[in-house]
Amino acid sequence: MIASTDSTPSSQQHSGKFLNQKRLREPGFLKTLGIAWRFLFRKPADTVPSDSIPVFELSRAQLLAAPDSSLFRLGHSTVLLKLRGEFWLTDPVFSERASPLSWLGPKRFHQPPISLDQLPPIKGVILSHDHYDHLDKAAILQLADKVEHFLTPLGVGATLIAWGIDPAKVQQLAWWQSTVVHGIRLVATPAQHFSGRGLSDRDKTLWASWVILDDDLRIFFSGDSGYFPGFKQIGEQYGPFDLTLIETGAYDAQWPDVHMQPEQTLQAHLDLHGKYLLPIHNGTFDLALHAWYEPFERIVALAAQGGVKLSTPQMGEAVDIAEPPSGKRWWLTAPAAQPNLYLLVAE
Repeated sequence: MIASTDSTPSSQQHSGKFLNQKRLREPGFLKTLGIAWRFLFRKPADTVPSDSIPVFELSRAQLLAAPDSSLFRLGHSTVLLKLRGEFWLTDPVFSERASPLSWLGPKRFHQPPISLDQLPPIKGVILSHDHYDHLDKAAILQLADKVEHFLTPLGVGATLIAWGIDPAKVQQLAWWQSTVVHGIRLVATPAQHFSGRGLSDRDKTLWASWVILDDDLRIFFSGDSGYFPGFKQIGEQYGPFDLTLIETGAYDAQWPDVHMQPEQTLQAHLDLHGKYLLPIHNGTFDLALHAWYEPFERIVALAAQGGVKLSTPQMGEAVDIAEPPSGKRWWLTAPAAQPNLYLLVAE
């Protein structure tokens, strides 16, 4: 299937590798060793909750009965959207670990609110890039028969096809290319990140954010990204957005170019001219050195200070995309959360 092009995309590839709009700052060998040492031997205990976090369990019947323009957060960057009576799934990760190994690597804090078997037919899966916490091979293969379309950045679709996905179901887009499926327009837009699933495939596939347009309803899905001028460009071309789904988690000052601090998440939302912000990329996997609940607390405080409308639904909770509820601070009822952090951040 061929994607249409809104404007001629600039080349993102050089010598077989995809490039960002600007060169990333690399930590270097010694700093990388230091980061690895902290992850292995000096990681704070509160990066993982001491028990499972609360989840709303979902059934297929509930999803089928849900009204159009409903959203269900299933974990990390996995979001289920219901548009025009059809379902769309972003970065579906359902495995126990975000890892190439079933016995080692970041383990889920919670079970998915619904199993893959219980999901209704999916009109489209929208993939941002090929990292293990966004591209789950086991989930893709199990979803293969119930998904009509897989929308991916360049190169990621080739990975799916190599896994056995029907090539007729796969559309691969460069930045600023778009396609229309069942009346929904999807645009692959820039992000600042990197790719790779092993030691030898760094940046061999593209990464992207996505614009999802359903008539007047406008949704932005960030995938993974550091803060960069592209957010303003996307906002100017496709904003204002009713809802922005932007990464807020797995950040650290030691890798500033590939993940955003919460202050940058908020600025990206403003650059995009978003009405409501729903922070993602948090609450499911231990991928950084901050407390697992810290991203929620920081973005809540920042949104309150900036007068930004924020929605923090519990995993599995149904929300209206056009008017999502603010949500409760459910993470404070989970184990190993500290209710005084909000006050510390707000000061």
